[in-house]
Amino acid sequence: MSRILRVAAAQLGPICRDDSREQTLDRLIALLEGAAGAGATLVVFPELALTTFFPRWYMEDREEIDAWFERELPGPSTRRLFERARELGVGFHLGYAELTPAGEHFNSCILVAADGRIVGKYRKTHLPGHAEIDPMRAFQHLEKRYFLPGDTGFPVWRTMGGILGMCICNDRRWPETWRVMGLQGVEMVLLGYNTPSVNSQRSAEGIERRMFHNRLSVQAGCYQNSCWGVAVAKAGIEDGHPLIGGSMIVDPDGFIVAEATGEGDELVLHDCDLDATRFGKETIFAFERHRRTEHYGLITGRTGAIPPPE
Repeated sequence: MSRILRVAAAQLGPICRDDSREQTLDRLIALLEGAAGAGATLVVFPELALTTFFPRWYMEDREEIDAWFERELPGPSTRRLFERARELGVGFHLGYAELTPAGEHFNSCILVAADGRIVGKYRKTHLPGHAEIDPMRAFQHLEKRYFLPGDTGFPVWRTMGGILGMCICNDRRWPETWRVMGLQGVEMVLLGYNTPSVNSQRSAEGIERRMFHNRLSVQAGCYQNSCWGVAVAKAGIEDGHPLIGGSMIVDPDGFIVAEATGEGDELVLHDCDLDATRFGKETIFAFERHRRTEHYGLITGRTGAIPPPE
């Protein structure tokens, strides 16, 4: 028995500061149509797929900041993406900057079913970076200035024939992200990222290590929770700032089964058998048989590390 979900990781090349929403939507729709033509029924777009990675710039004017955010989805500029997906019978995952009716800013993503319904929303929990100008950095990463930490937790949804969850960029590096979804039986995790090719605080790190840690985070999360992972980049040089590519689909044993070859707009496709998650969930990662929660209190009881006394 198998439950096949044909997935397309829809990597985006750079979206520059002067690119209009309409230009960007044209690219998203072209990828959507290409994925549908290749038989995909789920298309996964990256983090902040409608804009450049604007947290690299320091802004104080509220109107200037709000211009990067979506007040509603679908909205005036994005409605045609939803309509085209519904016409094609394709579901999609979309990362975007969310402005709530209460005036709150979140780094968010949604999961849209093939009939155009929004079936899930997630708001980024683990915000990297800083809130004020840091002169010691090679460039700025001001997510803590423009976004609040997410308030959704890590929910999962029964949709598209399986149990799907979402996270965003830096969340992938935290094992708690994966385990909370794993404890809900997640079968596939969808995630987008905008990851600089250079570490602003350690320039010698190099793109090879950046790519290694990207793969490691997703492969470990998939293996340790016996789930599929679809990790999708916005890549290339955005307004002089390079972002890594490496969009990939990872199987429940932690192996990369499909990966992007460049840093531009690109589709990465794979037939994901959701039943392939069962073996790991029923054997080495049968949580109900093997987890020892009486020893895990520090995970939720303590934030920072406290070494033992000298």
